[in-house]
Amino acid sequence: MTERSLAEWLAYLEQLHPSAIDMGLERCAEVAQRLGLTQLAPRVITVTGTNGKGSTCAFIASLLQEQGLSVGLYSSPHLLRYNERVQIAGVTASDAVLCQAFAMVEAARGDISLTYFEMGTLAAFWLFREAGLDAVVLEVGLGGRLDAVNLVDTDIALVTSIGIDHADWLGDTRESVAFEKAGIFRAGKPALCGDLEPPLPLLDRVAELDAPFFLRGRDYDLSIEAQHWSWYGLNSQGEVLQLERLPLLDLPMENAALALQAYALTGLPWQAEQIGRALLRTRVIGRLDRRVVNWQGKSLTLLLDVGHNPQAAEYLAQHLADRPVQGRRAVFGLLADKDLAGVVRPLLVEVQAWAVAPLPTARSRDAAELQAQLHNSGAQVAAYADVQAALQAQCEQAAAGDEILVFGSFYCVAEALDWLARQANGGVQDGFAG
Repeated sequence: MTERSLAEWLAYLEQLHPSAIDMGLERCAEVAQRLGLTQLAPRVITVTGTNGKGSTCAFIASLLQEQGLSVGLYSSPHLLRYNERVQIAGVTASDAVLCQAFAMVEAARGDISLTYFEMGTLAAFWLFREAGLDAVVLEVGLGGRLDAVNLVDTDIALVTSIGIDHADWLGDTRESVAFEKAGIFRAGKPALCGDLEPPLPLLDRVAELDAPFFLRGRDYDLSIEAQHWSWYGLNSQGEVLQLERLPLLDLPMENAALALQAYALTGLPWQAEQIGRALLRTRVIGRLDRRVVNWQGKSLTLLLDVGHNPQAAEYLAQHLADRPVQGRRAVFGLLADKDLAGVVRPLLVEVQAWAVAPLPTARSRDAAELQAQLHNSGAQVAAYADVQAALQAQCEQAAAGDEILVFGSFYCVAEALDWLARQANGGVQDGFAG
């Protein structure tokens, strides 16, 4: 077989299965068994939730790496390069090792049909197993119970939040979503929940599995002040742990608090200085991601956020309200299956002028529809042919010191990142080579 490039592999994976999403574990489990991918590392931590998965995973990985552990991190989707989905020791996977992993999965699957995500998940698992890691942190792609990530038994399972999203697959109630997400819990293993009011199906699953349960607001919590934040939680012996006067973070501190509770259950050293250092260095591209750009002599701040559902929009609106600026403009695009009114409503008061555009996917909502929704809500809004044109227009119209919010979809933020890279004539670095 001719050796494929990564781009060729990804194109091949896209047409390998008749549907992009095919919920169920049987096919994927059979291939995992053939590859011997039942135990990836001595510690496995799995994270699901409607919002906050990516930053929670990143916080956990940073905390573990600060203790000198070799850590694998699997996340999705990516923004600019597929390689972003697989990290080992904080370094993204190179094209070469991803191609090798895809070839191994391809050889093992035989006549079993796998989706793009399933192939990618098994490839990441193979790389993690081959690397001989101390721990892996796995972000669930969709739901939990039937997601390919759930093939591997977890030592600690986290649910960040529970809201309505992907209703076609997870149902249109918080109860149905909670049932799917609780599917990552394991008998007798710690189950954590960052949602202050978890629906009954999640609680029922915890009881059924007799899993030690750690709930925000009861077993752990945080308090945020003007200049710092504090945390308390429990270790595996039920003893109270505390961290006082932690520096404020750019990423959601609610997610950092959940990650801290997970770390507290690992039995690893509990040293405030090390923990604080790990949290401060955690970054996630496209999540409350601030960039300063110089545009035609003006210094502008870009805030990139992939939030695309009402819950994420409400959090983003509160974040903006807590950080007032002299002027704030928005660049906005949304997929057709998302709740447009619910996403826009919380941000109307925080944004003075909107620029909307279609996304580079057939799943995009039409810019005219975005414009009509905002116009009918009393917002100042203009439509553009694409995200990059909208962003450039906002930069031209903004005053020095203004902030431009780019949000609504991974596609929207990815377009902005590509535009920023071209403005800076920057390149993308290769990842780890194995």
